[in-house]
Amino acid sequence: MDTDRTREELRVPALPAGTRLLHIGPHKTGTTAVQGALFAAKEEMARHGVDFPAHSRHPIEAVLAACARPAMMGDPVPTERHWRRLLDQVAATGERTSVISSEFFADAEDDATIARIVEQLGGDRVHVLVTLRPLTRIMPSQWQQYVQNGLRLGYEPWLEHMLRRAPYDRPTPSFWRRHRHDRLVERWAAATGPGRVTAVVVDDRDRDALMRTFEALLGLPGGLLRPVPETANRSLTLAETEMLRHLNKEFRGNELPEELYSRLVRHGAIAHMKNACGPTPRDVKISTPQWALEAAAGIGAETAARIGSLGVRILGDPEALARVPASGERAGEPRLAPEMAAQALFGMLTAVAATNGTGKGRTVHRTSSKELVKVLGHRCLKRLRLR
Repeated sequence: MDTDRTREELRVPALPAGTRLLHIGPHKTGTTAVQGALFAAKEEMARHGVDFPAHSRHPIEAVLAACARPAMMGDPVPTERHWRRLLDQVAATGERTSVISSEFFADAEDDATIARIVEQLGGDRVHVLVTLRPLTRIMPSQWQQYVQNGLRLGYEPWLEHMLRRAPYDRPTPSFWRRHRHDRLVERWAAATGPGRVTAVVVDDRDRDALMRTFEALLGLPGGLLRPVPETANRSLTLAETEMLRHLNKEFRGNELPEELYSRLVRHGAIAHMKNACGPTPRDVKISTPQWALEAAAGIGAETAARIGSLGVRILGDPEALARVPASGERAGEPRLAPEMAAQALFGMLTAVAATNGTGKGRTVHRTSSKELVKVLGHRCLKRLRLR
C-alpha cells in the first residue's frame, strides 16, 4: 500500500494541537486493530507530540464505569476508580495532543452521561471520531460476539428479533444503542457540537485507509500506525460459534456461576482457540439471509441520510452503508474440526491450571506453554497424592 498516495487521497487536515481525539467505535468497525496499532506505537507517537494515555491497549473497565455499563459476563465489576485513573492519565498529557479509543463509549445511553464524559475529558478540546461499517457486515460479527458473552439464540432467530420484532431490544438491547449509527452520531454531536465530530465510513477493501485516517487527524507521519497481528480479534466461524452457543445452553441450564464462564470459557477456551489456530477455507462462514440484508441496507440508507444532515464531517462513502451485498449462501453444514475442539478444551484446562486455586488467574495467552504444563503437572501430582 502506498501510504503517501492514500494520505493524499484522504486530504484530511490535522486536528489542532492539544486536541483530545475520542474514538467511540462502535463495535465491529475496526476498533481492535486501531487500538493495537496505537498502543504498539505509543512511544513513537509521543516523539511526534501525540500521547496515548492508557496503560493497556483498551481501558475497558474505565469506560464501562464512565458509561455506567455492566462488565462482560462473569468479569469483575468496573468501578469509578478505574475511570478516575484514566482521567488522571489524560490530564497528565497537559497541552499535548492525545487519543483515547474504546468502542464501549458507544454504549453510553443518555445525553447527561455523554456530556459528563466529554466535559471530564477536556470539554471543548474533545473531538469525537466515529467509525462506521455497513450493518450487513456488522450483524454476523456482532452476533458471534454476543454468543461469546453467553447468548444462546441462533443467528436467524436473533435477526428476527433485531429486525422484525418491535421494539427490537431483546435479547441484546445494546445492539441498536451501538448500531443505529445516525442516533449514535447525533447523541455525541449534541455534547460537542457537530464541528467537533468526524464520521469515518470504513472501506473493507482498503484496511490501511483507517490507519492513514488516524495518522492524518493526529498529524503523524504516514505509515507509523501498523496492524499488530497479536491483537487481531478474529471472528469465530459458524461451527465454532454453534459449539459455543450449545455450551452456553448447558452452562445456563446447570446454573453455574458467571465467574466460571469468564475464566474458563471466554478467557480459556475461546481465547486459546482464537490464538492457536485460524479459520481455513473449508470452514463455513456465518451467512445472512437475503431478507435481513435488504432490511439492514434500508436502515443503512436512512442512517446515511440522517448523518449527512447533522453537519458533522464525513470521510469515506456514506452510500456504502446502504448497499445490498450478494446473499451469502451457506456452503455445506458447519463442522468443527477436531483440532479446534481440542484447542478449546486445552484452553479450559490451562485456564484452570493458571488459576492456582485462587479463583483468579491470567488469561491463557498471557501464560507461556512451559509454565502452563508445569502448573498442570504439579496439580495432577498433588491430586494423585491426595488419592
